[in-house]
Formats: sequence, structure tokens, C-alpha cells
Amino acid sequence: MRSPAHRRLARHHGFSLIELMIAVAIVAIITSVALPSFMDSIRKGRRAEGVGAIATVQQAQERWRGANSAYTNNLAEAPNGTPPGLGIPLTTANGRYTLSLNGSATATGYVITATAAGSQVQDTRCALLAARQVGGQIGYGSGTSSIDWADPNGCFAK
Repeated sequence: MRSPAHRRLARHHGFSLIELMIAVAIVAIITSVALPSFMDSIRKGRRAEGVGAIATVQQAQERWRGANSAYTNNLAEAPNGTPPGLGIPLTTANGRYTLSLNGSATATGYVITATAAGSQVQDTRCALLAARQVGGQIGYGSGTSSIDWADPNGCFAK
């Protein structure tokens, strides 16, 4: 014969409310620690889109310079072809960066900037990615609101 306390234990199935709340709290703590790090990794991976777009412009500028006496300030080709341009869209394929030439292209140099757009603006350390060609020397820079040509944030690091 079983005692009433023993019968209550035998009928107990599942979790108590306290056990469930402890599990929810543990999941919440783990998520609050892991999610920001995960999102930073996602943004870092998406920087490749901006870096790749800069490389595309650099190659197009070199092709342009090979056929003309100076680099161009025009990324996209004008509708009637005048002034002619590189024919590169002003926005990257996934819309995470907007490209711009700063208007100072010369016979020996230019500066191309990729500015974060859309969800990538949360990548505050590397909101701006840039490359410059000056007298045969190529430099890379990045920053939040202005470009630091020393690239201290490592936005171009592999």
C-alpha cells in the first residue's frame, strides 16, 4: 500500500513553473551575451561587399586611365553617354553600401568611398570604407564619420 505523498510523486509529470522559469532565464542570459557578438560577425562578413565594390571601381578606373588622359569622376554612365563614366551602379548589389567618387579625380589619382547603407549602418566602426590612388600609391582607410587613412579599425584586414 502506498502513502498519499508517494502517490502524488508518482503522478508528477513535466516541469514545475520554477524549473521552466529557470530554463527561460538561462536561455535569455545566453542569448543576450551571444547575439551582439553574432551580429558583429555578420556585419564584418558583409564588409566584403563594400571592399569588393571598391576593388571593382579601382579596376574600372585603371581601364579608364589606360584609354584616357586622367581618371574619371563619374561612376555611372550618363543616359546619353556624356559625360561618359565607368558604368558602375552607385549602390552595391545587396544595397549595403553606396559608392561615390569625391570629385577630385585627376591624371594621377582619385578617392572612392563606400558608405554603409541599410542594415550595415550598424557597423559603426567601419561605416566608411575608402581607397585612394595618389601618384601611383594606393591607400586604404575607414572610419565612422571621416576616413582615417591608417585604417586603425582593421576594416580592410583579412
